[in-house]
Amino acid sequence: AARMSEVEKAFRKFAMYGDTSASGNDMTGKNFSKMCKECGVMDGKAVTRTDVDIVFNKVKTKGAHTITFAEFQQAMKELCSKRFKAKSPEEALQAVYGLIEGKEPGSVGATKATKVGGVERLTDTSKYTGSHKERFDESGKGKGLAGRQDLTDNSGYVGAYKGAGTYDQTH
Repeated sequence: AARMSEVEKAFRKFAMYGDTSASGNDMTGKNFSKMCKECGVMDGKAVTRTDVDIVFNKVKTKGAHTITFAEFQQAMKELCSKRFKAKSPEEALQAVYGLIEGKEPGSVGATKATKVGGVERLTDTSKYTGSHKERFDESGKGKGLAGRQDLTDNSGYVGAYKGAGTYDQTH
């Protein structure tokens, strides 16, 4: 039973993730999915997000939106045989619990996620619509106000001044 307590501790941490009022006694599908993913139960090959969702819906009480720890154990019995096909059900279950023990939400891959998007998304012109498209040239370099509206040329250059337009090239 000592082994269970580590798994239960992890279950409670994930069950309470993102919800400070949660008791930790039951877990939403979203957090169940997060837990499976972060602990490596869902590997994207043997066990996919769909598998996890199906098992969650299978073990939860009809009409409920969460699962209890007992139902969670039931779900792990279902998933472990998919995840560790070569092992006996008992070994597979222990192996899955081995993945879960001592884990906390957000510890895996949390920093990776924040790097994606951010700047790249801002300079990806394909995501922009309408007038915002014009704010960047193809390389994603900002064009400032120039692209946003048809500015009257008040660059300070006199009409036929030979130097007009050379300022940019030197930078």
